[in-house]
Amino acid sequence: MSRRQLLSFLSVVILAFFALIPDANALGGSQPPLNQPAPDFSLPTNTGEGNISLSDYRGKWVVLYFYPKDFTPGCTLEARRFQQDLPKYMAKNTQILGVSADDVDSHAEFCDSEGLKFPLLADTTGDVSKAYGSWMGYVSLRHTYLIDPQGILKEIYLGVNPAIHSAEVLARLEELQATS
Repeated sequence: MSRRQLLSFLSVVILAFFALIPDANALGGSQPPLNQPAPDFSLPTNTGEGNISLSDYRGKWVVLYFYPKDFTPGCTLEARRFQQDLPKYMAKNTQILGVSADDVDSHAEFCDSEGLKFPLLADTTGDVSKAYGSWMGYVSLRHTYLIDPQGILKEIYLGVNPAIHSAEVLARLEELQATS
């Protein structure tokens, strides 16, 4: 094979590879812009409170974390870490809200099983996950959004490591609160 044929072949392979990669919308869509109002929502929760809206938490910081599925290893680890650090978040006037496509009954069982004391929201249609650029076909992606007491999006975490994520969010929350 000549050099020209090899380059032509490689070009076709590269183009075919990129044609197979889903576009950004298929992988969760666009992220909401920082330092702008976070997309508001209203979703059912396992706490028996009916629906919870982001606007219910004006005056508090909010850690809005999206995760794929109740009872899976990474999601369980992430939830346990947030629960472990819950007193630290409460001391910083911060509410944790978890969101996945699981239904309210699954969330209730997950909270009971893991001793979670923060609300999990049922985004069964994926509409809220889509608004936050955190949807992949049928599950929420592991993304987190830190929202200030005025409802302004201050930080976005993509590609989260469940083992250390809560500590990362707490450290950033401390920095943001010190400068506000």
